[in-house]
Amino acid sequence: MSKTRRLAFAAVAGAVAIGATVAVAQTPAFFRIGTGGTAGTYYPVGGLIANVISGANGGVPALVATAVASNGSVANINAIKGGSSESGFSQSDVAYWAHTGTGLFEGKGKVEDLRVIATLYPETIHLVARKDANIKSVADLKGKRVSLDEPGSGTLVDSRIVLGAFGLTEKDVKAEYLKPGPAGDRLRDGALDAYFFVGGYPTGAISELATSSGISLVPITGPEIDKMLAQYQFFAKDTVPANTYKDVPETPTISVNAQWLTSAKQPDDLVYNIVKTLYNEKSRAALEAGHAKGKLVTLQTATNGLGIPLHPGAEKFYKEQGVLK
Repeated sequence: MSKTRRLAFAAVAGAVAIGATVAVAQTPAFFRIGTGGTAGTYYPVGGLIANVISGANGGVPALVATAVASNGSVANINAIKGGSSESGFSQSDVAYWAHTGTGLFEGKGKVEDLRVIATLYPETIHLVARKDANIKSVADLKGKRVSLDEPGSGTLVDSRIVLGAFGLTEKDVKAEYLKPGPAGDRLRDGALDAYFFVGGYPTGAISELATSSGISLVPITGPEIDKMLAQYQFFAKDTVPANTYKDVPETPTISVNAQWLTSAKQPDDLVYNIVKTLYNEKSRAALEAGHAKGKLVTLQTATNGLGIPLHPGAEKFYKEQGVLK
C-alpha cells in the first residue's frame, strides 16, 4: 500500500472512530416519571416536566423523559424500588413511610434507596365540615361523624396523626372510611359532619359543595400542631386563602408536599443535569404556562418539607444555588 493510501486509510479509520465515540455519547437515556391517573394533577405536571428536561426540546442532551400514568404515590415508589421506573411523584408523607418502613409501609420493609429530586408543590390537608355542624377546631370532632378516607390511603394515616395531636383516636369519633366523592355526598345529605381531604386547592369537588350547600373549613392549627410538625417533618404549615371556596374565610392548616422521587442508584451527574434544567428560565416559563401547579414548582421551595434524603446530584445543585446549606 502506498504511503498516500495508508494516510488516507488512517484518516478514514480515525473519522469512523470519532463518529463511533459521538454515537456512544449520544445514546438515548430513558427516564420515566410515574405520575397518577390521567384525570389528576400529577399526570399533566409530569408531562410538562418530561417535556422540558428531554434533550429533543433543548433539555438534558440525549435524555428521553416520559410521563407514565399510574395509581399514584405507593405504586410509583414500588416501581422505583423494583426498577421498572427511574422516578415518580409521591406525597412527602408516603415517601417518609416508605423510607422508614412505617405507616402505609408498616411490615413491608424500608425502601432505603429512595431519594428526593425536588419538592414540587404543596398538597393541602382540608378538614371540610358541614356549615351547621359547629366544628371550630379538630378537638370539636369528638363524637362527630367523620370520614377519615379509605383504608390504604395516605389521607387516612394523616387524619389519624392530626386526631392524635389533639388527644383523639378513631374511637373518639364516629369514624367512616370513604373516598372524598362519597364523603362529600354524605356531608351534603346531612349524614356526615366532616371529612378529611388531601390535595391542592381549589379542588373542584369541594368548590361545588361550597357553592351548592355551604361548608366550613376547620383550622388545623395551634400548639398541638406545632408539636406535631416538630415530630413529623414531612408536614408544613399552610393557609387556604379567603374565598378559595365560596364564603370560606382564610383558614390556617397544614400540608404535605408533592415530591419527585428517584433511586440513589441513579447517576449523580444525570440527576444534577435534570434539576439544573428543571429550574432554568425556559423550563420555568413552560411550567408556568402549562398548569396552575406549574407556577408553584420553584427553586426556592425545592427543598421544603423533605422528610427523606435528597439525591446527591440534586443536593449538589441546590447547594450551588444557595437554597441548601
